[in-house]
Parts: sequence; C-alpha cells; structure tokens
Amino acid sequence: MTLTARDATDAFGRRFRYLRLSVTEVCNFRCTYCLPNGYKKTGAMDFLSPIETERLARAFSELGLRKIRLTGGEPSVRKDLTEIIARVSAQPQVDKVAMTTNGWNLARHVDDWVSAGLTHLNVSIDALDRNAFARITGHDRLDDVMSGLDRAQALPLSTVKVNAVLLRDGLEDDFSAWTDFVRDRRISVRFIELMRTGDNAAFFQDQHVSDTALRNWLLQHGWQPRERGIDDGPAIEFSHPDHAGWIGLIAPYAPGFCDGCNRLRITARGQLRLCLFGQGGHDLRSFLERDDQKEALQDIIVSALGGKSLSHDLHAANPGDIRNLAQTGG
Repeated sequence: MTLTARDATDAFGRRFRYLRLSVTEVCNFRCTYCLPNGYKKTGAMDFLSPIETERLARAFSELGLRKIRLTGGEPSVRKDLTEIIARVSAQPQVDKVAMTTNGWNLARHVDDWVSAGLTHLNVSIDALDRNAFARITGHDRLDDVMSGLDRAQALPLSTVKVNAVLLRDGLEDDFSAWTDFVRDRRISVRFIELMRTGDNAAFFQDQHVSDTALRNWLLQHGWQPRERGIDDGPAIEFSHPDHAGWIGLIAPYAPGFCDGCNRLRITARGQLRLCLFGQGGHDLRSFLERDDQKEALQDIIVSALGGKSLSHDLHAANPGDIRNLAQTGG
C-alpha cells in the first residue's frame, strides 16, 4: 500500500526539513578526532553517482526536506562534485544547497560550485594558529584554507560559516582569538562539542570538554543567544553588538539536544541513517536505479521514520555503530 501522507514526520511529531547527503567516505585530512591515521579503504569505492544523488534529492525534497547539505569524508575529493551540486540544485523544491568542506580545494573550485548552485558553505577550521592547525589536521594548509574562505566570502553565497571542534587543548588560551576573528567578518564560527565514536574512545577521554566552558565564557563577555531558523542545524548562535559575526555552539551532550531534531542522513553508499549515533540503517540504493521508483522510495523513507528513536545514547558512552565521523558525514 502506498502511503499518501507525503510528510517526513516521526512518531514524536518531529518534522524533518534538512538532509545531510554524504558523497564520499574519503578524506584527505588526518584530523586527530576523526581519522588520525588517515582514510583507510574498507570496500569498493562505489559511492553514490550524480544521478543517484539527484533522485535522492528529488524524493526527499518532495517530502518537505528543502535544505540539502553535501558532506563526506571530504566532498571535494570527488571530481564530479560540481555536477552533483548542479543536479541537486536543479530540484525545484530544494531551497538551500549546502556543503561542508575542509577547505583543501576551496580556493580552486568555489567559483564553479557557486555557479552550479551552491548557496551555503561551511568550512572546517579547527585552529587559527598555523602550527595548531597542522597538528590537528595533519597538514600545514591553513593559509590555503583561509584563502579559500576569503574567496568564498566574496561570492554570492547566502551564508559562509566556520566549524571548529571544541578540544581541551584549545582551552590553553581563551576564545578571544576567535571573537577577534569575527569582529569585522560577517561570519559564524560554530564550535562542535567533541563526540565519542567507535574509534576515538581514548582521544575522547583525554580531549572532551563540556560545552559550558564556551557558553559561560561568551555570556561573561557580553554575548547573547540568537533565535534559530526553522531549518537551521542544532547550533545555538551568540551575537555581540561590537562584532559583525557570531559564535555558535553545537552541544550534543546538552539536555534536550535531540528534542528538535530536524535532519536525516544518507551515507555515501545510499543508506538512510535515522540518527548519526544509531545502529544500522535502511538501504535505499535499490530504489535509485530508475526514475519510476520515486514513490516506492518515498514510502520506505516515511515508513522508516516510525522507528526513529527519541534520542541518541551518547550519555551512556554508546555511539552506535559509527566508527568515525567520515563514515556517515558527521
């Protein structure tokens, strides 16, 4: 029986408007918190093709998910990334085409990505100090990434944001370097609380710090929370009257973090993940072979949402079956 309620809502009444679509598991950085030994091939490189991503984008957008973010791994390792962006942006019900990148190829390709339809961009920059950046990522590429960021800000993108993982080592100095960074830049820097995965238990134990360290610092220095948009991610952003930009905080261990969940995830091989830290998923790839399978694909998606849990189990030190963030797209 075909479901007629074309609305992506789960059993708890949460409506999903945001899809994170991974296009590769490969990453060319060796970040300490994710892939400290670099990417290791675990199977065939049979990641979603451009036409498969297009069919996914069409099916999900018709269920009300109007924002689609391309993730990885590192999306820019794909030579056909510009085509993927173009196919996703061509869907009439997709309002926002976003991407998260480590910035390696940003300066070289961002003009093409924007021309293809990219509207929102997040760049991962875990430190503003060149040596610290190299230590965290395994590459001395901060200057290149910053050049790409500057170029992106000169283009007609709706938003350009910076992501940084909150690490204990980064607390050796306060956050003033970051607030100085956004004093004259109309940009949001969001700190992501370090999350436990299957491969980083020891690192997590050593480097995890609660979001309250940053939250308290911001409040003490005159920063105030901003109102969230309907299809925003989970970040709480703070503004200050003396700064053009914003500081954000993504705190998955905070009480009620999952209450307003509005996102779903597709892995690079076409598996629907209802939660980043869940177990298993729903294989959608067999429904991507032909255009006439869209309705059956949507039925599977809507049905699967009935099994989405209320919350992750990170508080119980249970990250599900995710080995690292590159595996599922973070």
